[in-house]
Amino acid sequence: MAEKDLEPDYEREERLGFPEVIFAPGKDNTQLREASEALYACHKTILVTRVTEKQAQVIQDAIPEAVYNEKGHLVYVVPEESRASRSGGRTLVITAGTSDVPVGEEAACTAEVTGQEVERLYDVGVAGLHRILNAREKLEAADVIIVVAGMEGALPSVVGGLIDRPVIAVPTSVGYGTAFNGVTPLLGMLNSCAPGVTVVNVDNGFGAAFAANRILRSLNR
Repeated sequence: MAEKDLEPDYEREERLGFPEVIFAPGKDNTQLREASEALYACHKTILVTRVTEKQAQVIQDAIPEAVYNEKGHLVYVVPEESRASRSGGRTLVITAGTSDVPVGEEAACTAEVTGQEVERLYDVGVAGLHRILNAREKLEAADVIIVVAGMEGALPSVVGGLIDRPVIAVPTSVGYGTAFNGVTPLLGMLNSCAPGVTVVNVDNGFGAAFAANRILRSLNR
């Protein structure tokens, strides 16, 4: 590595069950390429989040096996045998609207890369409440449920009141002015009437998927 502060945390997989993940914003092409190459050489696995199309091309030029999930803004390489040995478990990723899908896809793809069996259920928000009520079988089949919503952020409370599975709520910055770029759904989720709903930061689909990964790993020990 060119700079000492770019040295990857090679032992993170042993501690947390998955190698260090690269956050792309703020990194120049050289930093991004060197970090990706170093982690790939050590683990044969990489996950890079919040990746632009141009940044994805830089990584893919260095590591041809890398896959770009354009909708979720992720680049990853995970051998199937490595993925199969990780957390396991079934995770259902729900979005309230189609505008929430990019964050939902960040969560879904991250969950898949970390070894979770993922099902997607998109555009089932409270404006058409019958849609989530009609999905009761899918809710009951999941081990963990990630619920992504903007606007007023009501959907995690609905899901949390319907089912006994762990619910991880993700507020998004989707909404009109008084949504305050995600603050309104964040506060709504933190004040949920459904007990036990866990809330991550605004637009943090990645963090929600890793929380699910920790839950599932603890269940499978």
